[in-house]
Amino acid sequence: MISRRSFTLAALALLAACATPGPGSGPNSQIVPGAPESAGMSSQRLAMVTSAFKTEIDQGRLPGVVIAVARRGKLVYHEALGYQDRTAGTPMQKDSIFRIYSMTKPLASVAAMTLVEDGTIQLTDPVSKYLPAFKDMKVSVQRKDADGKVVNELVPASRPILVHDLLRHTAGLAYGEVTPNAVVKEGYTKAGLFKPNVIDFDTRDLTPEQFTERLAQQPLVGHPGQMWQYSLATDALGRVVEAASGQRLSAYLDQRVFRPLGMKDTGFYVPPEKMSRLAQPFARPASGPFISPQIDVSRPPGNDSGGAGAVGTATDYLRFAQMMLNGGSLEGQRIISRPTAELMMSDHVGDRPGVPGTPPELLLGTQGYGFGLGFLVRNGTGLAGVPGSPGESMWAGYGGTYFWVDPKEQIAAVLMSQGPGATRAYYRKMVKTLVYQAITD
Repeated sequence: MISRRSFTLAALALLAACATPGPGSGPNSQIVPGAPESAGMSSQRLAMVTSAFKTEIDQGRLPGVVIAVARRGKLVYHEALGYQDRTAGTPMQKDSIFRIYSMTKPLASVAAMTLVEDGTIQLTDPVSKYLPAFKDMKVSVQRKDADGKVVNELVPASRPILVHDLLRHTAGLAYGEVTPNAVVKEGYTKAGLFKPNVIDFDTRDLTPEQFTERLAQQPLVGHPGQMWQYSLATDALGRVVEAASGQRLSAYLDQRVFRPLGMKDTGFYVPPEKMSRLAQPFARPASGPFISPQIDVSRPPGNDSGGAGAVGTATDYLRFAQMMLNGGSLEGQRIISRPTAELMMSDHVGDRPGVPGTPPELLLGTQGYGFGLGFLVRNGTGLAGVPGSPGESMWAGYGGTYFWVDPKEQIAAVLMSQGPGATRAYYRKMVKTLVYQAITD
């Protein structure tokens, strides 16, 4: 006869075995090759991704791309098209390395959140706790005098900049090429934080200490928490990570994110033995369409730019994206907890104004998204001019890179290219639409 205790234990075991797996513990806890049909997608319709981008490449509008798409943990699409280096005639490879620019921001943001989880920093900490130069900041306020002339004055910031502000770009910091504030733009230029007609945002020639001191000496474009403005905030966040961890940002990311996730080709420069795999844009013409200049990643930088300095492959970044989709883990490696991943991929901006534009206007030229802790996040099904689901998160890079994760559809996808600057938003919307039209369930 079975005792009541034995029956209870057996019942509990059965319930545990039948329970729906949580993020990171179920079939999506790793990425494995799989037929599209096994993940609710059509091979025939996914082939339209190839044909559409091949047309762009054949007509000379794009050098080449690597695109990787996973659904329900299955790698359903992974193609390298066109040229890694069009001038040299080098074909694109699946392991080609790309300058990912602002797709460094989600990486640095996750690094910061691991320190939050460790209890080392808090989102509500003032940045000056780690970077004393940011204490007692001033704000550049522009107003019109009685004669209608624009007058600039500096006023004390209404409150300190918080770590939270750095993660969501509400710190009052700026990019020289983005801000409409002429006083701040001039200050950034003189400080070497904005390099017009070179590579506008490239501050990797500075030491970490020089970057911190020079940025903190400039006035803010708005009071902390007042508005969303895309900025050098994530670079400053990288300095917070370094101060709190006692390690260089690249070393900390390597220890806590890159190595655990198997991101073997991701870093802040390309070592000599891998330089032959570096993707290049079109040769820049003397006149004609704008083509993004590229940062030199052939040697270690003066500082690790948490906002725009990393390089990596489509495969590496897909592993990072799948980790976020899984709720913070991949293949048994827990990077952040599920609640932290959910916090990061939730809107933290609300109805704050975006200056000079909102987050989705900057990235996709549309509406329907807010901004979380390092990611653009979708608030609803409607409004946006691209398909997707509430709760999806994404970001992109200056050189033509783009990724997104969609928890509802269980999609993680990456587009890597080094394409002309004016076409970036077009290709982001294009690849997103082409992936969603291949869903069959």
